[in-house]
Amino acid sequence: MTMEMLACDEPSQTTANDNQVLPITTPTTPPKPSNKLTLIPLIFLIYFEVAGGPYGEEPAVKAAGPLFAILGFLIFPFIWSIPEALITAELSTTFPGNGGFVIWAHRAFGRYIGSLMGTFKYLSVVINIAAFPALCINYMHKLFPVFSSGRPRNLAICISTVVLSFINFTGLTIVGYVAVLLGVVSLLPFIVMSVMAIPKISPQNWISLGQKSVKKDWNLYFNTLFWNLNFWDNVSTMAGEVEKPQKTFPIALLCAVILTCAAYIVPLMAVSGVGDLNQLEWESGYMADAARMISGQWLKYWIEIGAVLSNIGLFEAQLSSSCFQLLGMAELGFMPKLFGRRSKWFNTPYVGILLSTAIILSVSFLDFTNIIGAANFLYSLGMLLEFASYLRLRSIYPEIKRPFRVPIRLPGLIVMCLIPSAFLIFIMAIATKVVWLISGFMIVGAVLWCFLIEICKSRKWLAFNQDVDE
Repeated sequence: MTMEMLACDEPSQTTANDNQVLPITTPTTPPKPSNKLTLIPLIFLIYFEVAGGPYGEEPAVKAAGPLFAILGFLIFPFIWSIPEALITAELSTTFPGNGGFVIWAHRAFGRYIGSLMGTFKYLSVVINIAAFPALCINYMHKLFPVFSSGRPRNLAICISTVVLSFINFTGLTIVGYVAVLLGVVSLLPFIVMSVMAIPKISPQNWISLGQKSVKKDWNLYFNTLFWNLNFWDNVSTMAGEVEKPQKTFPIALLCAVILTCAAYIVPLMAVSGVGDLNQLEWESGYMADAARMISGQWLKYWIEIGAVLSNIGLFEAQLSSSCFQLLGMAELGFMPKLFGRRSKWFNTPYVGILLSTAIILSVSFLDFTNIIGAANFLYSLGMLLEFASYLRLRSIYPEIKRPFRVPIRLPGLIVMCLIPSAFLIFIMAIATKVVWLISGFMIVGAVLWCFLIEICKSRKWLAFNQDVDE
């Protein structure tokens, strides 16, 4: 069984005992039995879906100074990460199937909105993935200057993308345990650095508003927080691959939230508390330079190696979620049946991996500043649909059996969703004109793609699984 779903879009009659259960819909071709994800690998997969370590949090200090950076990473999880994680836990345990948020939007608003949600989220994630091989090479060229530019750099990006995609092909269980290993190894140098920094910390540095000569860049500040603390719902697309998802998901999400927040705030306080502040030096990668200042060159190298491992973990986790999303959409009849095919050797959705890898390679050499901004714009649209889907599902199926339930009534849930929704609208509003233009083209493309899929299905140009609504 890979999903529990309603047989139709209309709400069914509820009962007074709060035990209404959704009828089961199985895919046309059930996958062969496979090893399921257990708790520890799932925790680290979620961790790499979201963070992968404190790499990339430095621009928050550059943008607004230490105090606002610390407050941001302390407060933002409560208004963004925790609500998103709670919603993911409830809906993933109620609808435990591959496809995740696509299932939720489909159940709430119908087939087309579900398909549009899937397209928005898939594009945002797969374009985001393309940054990680390039970031790996950026760190490697500090040790091997030959990778700094030109053909060697481009060849290294292509080879690393293909190799990392092959690791994903070998199976989600292997990817999960690789994530555990990468998580431990990449976090260790920050633990060492934070401990060694304790005698050198000046607490008054933490309340600094930054240098007066440096203008506050709130666009960079909020985008840095958003970039480092989103994608909690990505793991929902692999719910059908998790052992006992009703029990495992809530625990895994709670542990991942704690791990992620600690991995950001502890190194940030350690480094910002040491020495005199030069705000302009706080670019991505500054943590490695700070490690050299705190303990020596050896720790700088260790953190740079950890950065490469972190980017590998991010690549593997997000590629897994994107290809299992396509598999789930194929099972639902939203994508051609071929996207539901699994490898005979590893039981992985190899067609989704191949498509995602092709897209990653095609955009790997572009300037990511505006492209990633547009990907975040699409992700924001998808999250607004997700919040709306959650509230509607709570409204139209109040008595459905929920293995995990956010212990708040509907009016409180509306408030809980309005706060992060306001932030999403703010992030979209402050986007640059170029990002708005790119996003507009991508949105039009997503809408046209959904119409094309409907035409292919209605005219039987491609084979589809039976629609769950039929």
